[in-house]
Amino acid sequence: MQTELTQNHSGLASSKVAELRDRYGENSLPAQQTQSLLSKFLSQFRNPLVYILLVALLVDSGIWIYEGATEFPLESLTILVILLANASLGLWQNLKSEIALARLDKLTEPHCSVFRDGRLQRVESRSLVPGDIVRVEAGERLPADGTVLQLSGFIVDESIITGESEPVEKSVSDTVLSGTMAARGAAIIEVTMTGPNSNMGRLAAMLAGLERDQTPLEKRLVVIGRRLALLISITALLLWLLGVYLTGLNHLGELFVFVVALAVAAVPESLPAVITFTLALGVERMARRKAVVRKLSAVEALGSVTTIATDKTGTLTENRMTVRELDVSDLALSYRAMALVNDADLDAGVGDPLELGILAYVNEQDPSLIASVREAFTVVSSRPFDAQWKYMRVSVRSADGETFSYFKGAPEVLLSLSTLSDSEQTDWQRRINEFAGKGYRALGLAHGKGEDEDQLQWLGLILLFDPPRPEVADSIAQARAAGIRVIMITGDHPATGAEIARQVGIEEGRCLSSRELESMSEEEFEQALADTQVFARVSPEMKLRIVESLQSRDEVVAVTGDGINDAPALKAADVGVAMGQRGSDVSREVADLVLLDDNFASIVAAIEEGRNTFENIQKIIRFLFAANLAEVLLIIIGSLVTFLALSSEAGIILPLTAAQILWINMLTDSVPALAITLDRSEGVLQLKPRAPSAKLLDRNNLLFILVIGITGSGLALAALFLLPTLGYDHSATQTLVFCYLTIVQLAFVNPARQSNLQARPNPLVSWALLVTLALQILVVTVPFLRELLGLSALPWGLVGLLLGMLCLSWSVATVCSRQLRKSLT
Repeated sequence: MQTELTQNHSGLASSKVAELRDRYGENSLPAQQTQSLLSKFLSQFRNPLVYILLVALLVDSGIWIYEGATEFPLESLTILVILLANASLGLWQNLKSEIALARLDKLTEPHCSVFRDGRLQRVESRSLVPGDIVRVEAGERLPADGTVLQLSGFIVDESIITGESEPVEKSVSDTVLSGTMAARGAAIIEVTMTGPNSNMGRLAAMLAGLERDQTPLEKRLVVIGRRLALLISITALLLWLLGVYLTGLNHLGELFVFVVALAVAAVPESLPAVITFTLALGVERMARRKAVVRKLSAVEALGSVTTIATDKTGTLTENRMTVRELDVSDLALSYRAMALVNDADLDAGVGDPLELGILAYVNEQDPSLIASVREAFTVVSSRPFDAQWKYMRVSVRSADGETFSYFKGAPEVLLSLSTLSDSEQTDWQRRINEFAGKGYRALGLAHGKGEDEDQLQWLGLILLFDPPRPEVADSIAQARAAGIRVIMITGDHPATGAEIARQVGIEEGRCLSSRELESMSEEEFEQALADTQVFARVSPEMKLRIVESLQSRDEVVAVTGDGINDAPALKAADVGVAMGQRGSDVSREVADLVLLDDNFASIVAAIEEGRNTFENIQKIIRFLFAANLAEVLLIIIGSLVTFLALSSEAGIILPLTAAQILWINMLTDSVPALAITLDRSEGVLQLKPRAPSAKLLDRNNLLFILVIGITGSGLALAALFLLPTLGYDHSATQTLVFCYLTIVQLAFVNPARQSNLQARPNPLVSWALLVTLALQILVVTVPFLRELLGLSALPWGLVGLLLGMLCLSWSVATVCSRQLRKSLT
């Protein structure tokens, strides 16, 4: 068959491709100008919480200079170290995130079909060179500028260039531009321009200006950060003014340094960087489980999904379409139709799996049949398959000059176009239903004279079977246990969809076709959404309507799709899931998530990772806020009591010095929180989906923070006020409080990890706790470091008291954690 799209093209030889690539370079966008390392480092300081520390550094340094710069500027240097350490940690996490996201971009790099070395191959689009012959089909983005050599109903969406929404029909010799989208049909194109010289290169400037949006979670954290910064600033200012009022102007500078330290104690400055890193780490974990995130917001949305609307072929099934049998009236004509009405290339393995399966069957019956049939006929015209008309046609001219048309598509459509009587059509429809009930997918075959599309001669049915993936049933059971409803939206026959749904464990319910849904009133449609699990023969418009209706019922919907017609539903979904293997470029571009293996099990794995990521974020917030609350309550209450108890002549006796507070924050707020990002929790799929509007600080989190913060500060205050009455001097008391407040925050780490779900063992957390504990012991035992922080050696009696206080605090935190975990089950 000498057809426009399947005739042989030798294409370029590999040696010529290498030569041209050396001359023209890769077919890729010019590298975007990225921020320098210094710019990225400085950007870590653009945060309301960090601004407090910057102001504190400037004012404290100014006071030190004003007072003669005679003493060692411990507070200023400590603040500087905290700022630099936090910025360095943020920079490292930022770079790690960029590397992870770059790897994900590599995984979803576009590919195209190109003729090389005499055969059709699937290659990376960036490997194209001028002179290559490429084949483009509906749903694919044009990989380079070129000239149309041959086509079949080829229509291109050029809105990215012209802004016009109406697609443009192309003719032979027309120029097509990279970046535009094939909306319908197919074409053979000779590449003329690649890389920076192509339209894609000219679009690079626009693409370079696009920035990755903040996720809803990150936006909420910015709001929390601003409010927290305002609250901290007001509290610190009021405490400073009260201290000055009660103790006089002689201690103005000392009091300011102290309230600055209070602000530092209250500020979880590492939180934004750790959260961003946690999200990036979640993205990387999903990629390892074959789910590539294209938008960071999908990581959060996955944890809220209540309904998965999945297609059948390739997602629930193996996408291994094999022809089981034919139910036809004329075997020879049926084989001819199967070979002609087919745009796949069996030798190259390029094409839709269904089309390849049909060709493989014909080839098994007669290895020479496909080539002989295609050589014997010349294509006159064709109509590619489209969901609107649900069949494809190829019109050919035989050697004697007579024209025939062959059709393949939805049996009910071709039956309605055939010359069969009503009773004959009813009989065939009964047979179709019987086959569909056994899980077969039926395709109709027909032929006719000329190029007419009615009065067709019915040939019969191709019966294909695509077995369910063995792992899907377990994944659907996991999804149902997680409170997620799974429905099937398929273009197949209702009985086929219902049988596959039964085999994979989708809960029983109604099975409705698009035609039945269209005939329903709005009330009936809403009721159908509630009790229907399989929607069959669904049009793109109906799929979109189903998704939007589910969302109007406050469902958070994940939708799978692979074709250009699925794009509206994918875009409207809360989480659009495109297929990485068989998906069109347009479906991948509008999707939030791309499945590398087209497997439903990967969706459930991604939901598990999304929930685990959000759980880790909540653990970090619980730990940081509980630890900081213990510090802040101790400092505020302790300071107020000492301010009220002492006159200005007596000097200032504070719970902790500024340097001690800064040390505690620097030691406890970063490394343990970073270690928690690698946590994995048991049973995340047993929890109900999280509401999108759910607060970061929910009831459980607030209870944990309050109980732990009050416990920690309460015991510290008790020691602060009672030890002097037992004969211990202020230095020993302050040292005990300092040691307790540092180590108790480390003791809060594991309870914070366990208060929602049981966390699996995490060696990094153990190492982080050991390292920080070792540093704390060094500070208290090494004389030089002890003197630097104004500490004294602890008597053995106080060491015993310290251990007792720590045990009591850890016990309270552990019991609180367990009780909160029980309340969720």
